Amino acid sequence: MKEAVYTALVTPFKNGKVDYVALEKNVEFQISNGIDGLLALGTTGETPTLTNDEQKNIVKTVDKVANKKITLMVGVGTNSTITTVENAKSAEKLGADVLLVVTPYYNKPTADGIFQHFKTVNDAINIPIIVYNIQSRTGRNIETSVLKKINSECSNVIGVKEASGSISQMMEVIHELPSDFLVYSGDDGLTLPLLSLGGVGVVSVISNMFPNEVVKMVKYGLDGKFDNARKLHYELLPFIKAAFIEANPVPIKAAMAMRGMIEEEYRMPMCKISAKGRKFLIDTLNRLKFYEQ
Repeated sequence: MKEAVYTALVTPFKNGKVDYVALEKNVEFQISNGIDGLLALGTTGETPTLTNDEQKNIVKTVDKVANKKITLMVGVGTNSTITTVENAKSAEKLGADVLLVVTPYYNKPTADGIFQHFKTVNDAINIPIIVYNIQSRTGRNIETSVLKKINSECSNVIGVKEASGSISQMMEVIHELPSDFLVYSGDDGLTLPLLSLGGVGVVSVISNMFPNEVVKMVKYGLDGKFDNARKLHYELLPFIKAAFIEANPVPIKAAMAMRGMIEEEYRMPMCKISAKGRKFLIDTLNRLKFYEQ
């Protein structure tokens, strides 16, 4: 499995409920624009606010529309190993091709606790796992030595979504882990640098709106056409900054609403973008050459 670009899907809401029609349209939009894979139930999907039934129905909906044309990744990680295993088994039954498992958050486990968490999930399922390392949201960084142990003793673990924000750590992971261990960027702004170092792609937020452009940039990078990749990177960079001016997924959902893709609705405690953030987002979109007004 070497898919280059996954879109971390937003969860559209309408009148307080999941808007499955808008979700289906976004999946169709992603596929028609050449995306390699979709992540359902990630951070961008406001997953902690979803009920168990909503989570299952979202996976079913994405799987139905994608229809195995592209890879379906499902986020199953929680701060409870037992719950994560339950989620993993459920996602596998519902059609997931690969699982995304985040570092257990809030509990702040030791290095061995992190390893034991992933080993337990690994031993409970039969499909690939991508480790999700994002210290800013979990309070714990997965050190390279721990990731090496996870990789060596967990046969289903095939890669990492690296959102540590540290290029040094990303280089270390690429250098010290086996060459077939897949390293994806978890930050849109670091996708191109990571590709130049040996990364294989990105789990992207901005591709909810601009899948074609992100796919092109990554494919250029993977093909060694870095002049072309760099040009697209800098064209996308203003929107990358705007998409994270407030907590994800607030700005990306606001931008998608401006384009008529979804309603501008969130699940508390997420709420609408500030007036200052909205102005910045609108001004940024108006400056993008490839943005269709």
